[in-house]
Amino acid sequence: MPGFCAACNARSHNPLLKAHFRWHDTLMTLPPPFKIFDSLAPLPAAAWNRLAGDNPFLRHEFLWALEQSGCATPATGWDARFLTLWQGETLTGAMPLYLKSHSWGEFVFDWAWADAYQRHGVPYYPKLVSAAPFTPATGPRLLAETAARRDTLLRGALQLARELGVSSLHCLFPDEAQAAQCARQGMMRRSGVQFHWHNRDYADFDAFLATFSHGKRKKIKQERRKVRDAGITFQHLDGREITPAQWAFFHRCYLNTHRRYQAPPSLNLDFFQRIGATMPENLLLIVAQRDGQPIAAALNLRNAHTLYGRHWGALEAWPGLHFETCYYQALDYCIAHPLQVYEAGAQGEHKLARGFLPVTTWSAHWLAHGEFSDAVAHFLARETQGIDHYIDELTAHSPFRKTPPA
Repeated sequence: MPGFCAACNARSHNPLLKAHFRWHDTLMTLPPPFKIFDSLAPLPAAAWNRLAGDNPFLRHEFLWALEQSGCATPATGWDARFLTLWQGETLTGAMPLYLKSHSWGEFVFDWAWADAYQRHGVPYYPKLVSAAPFTPATGPRLLAETAARRDTLLRGALQLARELGVSSLHCLFPDEAQAAQCARQGMMRRSGVQFHWHNRDYADFDAFLATFSHGKRKKIKQERRKVRDAGITFQHLDGREITPAQWAFFHRCYLNTHRRYQAPPSLNLDFFQRIGATMPENLLLIVAQRDGQPIAAALNLRNAHTLYGRHWGALEAWPGLHFETCYYQALDYCIAHPLQVYEAGAQGEHKLARGFLPVTTWSAHWLAHGEFSDAVAHFLARETQGIDHYIDELTAHSPFRKTPPA
């Protein structure tokens, strides 16, 4: 039966079903170097990781944990379309692609675009998205060792979007070079802002604070002192040291944060336990304790040069606990190991006063509808000017001394 696969009966309730059928037809029309997979299971982990480099969010283990735990699946609106390039039996390129029925978990906000489509009676979903699900961290999206193969992957993704008949293709949080590569192939480039900390070979946290103006330095010392005076201490646990009980505690903290902000959790305990078992060298769990009992925790991922702050939560409220657990303890860790960059997640102007400076993030977008594409292009031109001005304004108000200490 044309357009049938064994998985379709299980997915018959899914709103992406029509695109799913078109996907099977597309498999027959894409050129032979391409293969498309709706699961990571058949893909060799070592070959995938070689292409992904040292970005922990693109590791086979991370994406496989999202799939196996049920966090990023068709049922949750993340229907995988992993685009791959092959030379014989050798994997030479890959692109993490998902057919999306919503815009949750992306952190590049296109809700206004979807609303405009809806108001004009044009479907915006499904769309194709290249991303690490639930992760606003910059990294490669075109996983290949040569520029030519990366171009081939991108052309394949654009062709796939046209063949599927989706509204759009979005590449979220690529590095600047790959964002430029997308622009050269006709995608619209969009900029955003995050706050990152950079290690200037500080000997310790006090050496870092010595670069601050007097008032900002005093405020941070007061914040840290309040936490110490409350009798709160901290453990830094790498992935191999995290026990099942500590994973369960962290997950309670994670759920508590989502309850506090009335946001449904995207990740479950099974996911965290899976990455704890399969990629422990990339994990750092910071646990806050008081009177010998854990009260808060923050999960970070890392590679050889960067720490990524991802999730946190607390079961007790104490002044300064969030800043200490999520920022200052992480900076202590970066200085001690040493790591060069700390990316503490999306948004957050409050990070500026704590030594995190604004940096530009990128995304790239292709919209099939010509008139909507033109309208979005005009919007992005205005938005980019605003972002540039915003970054200049933030940089002018950095907490650092105008003249460095002797």
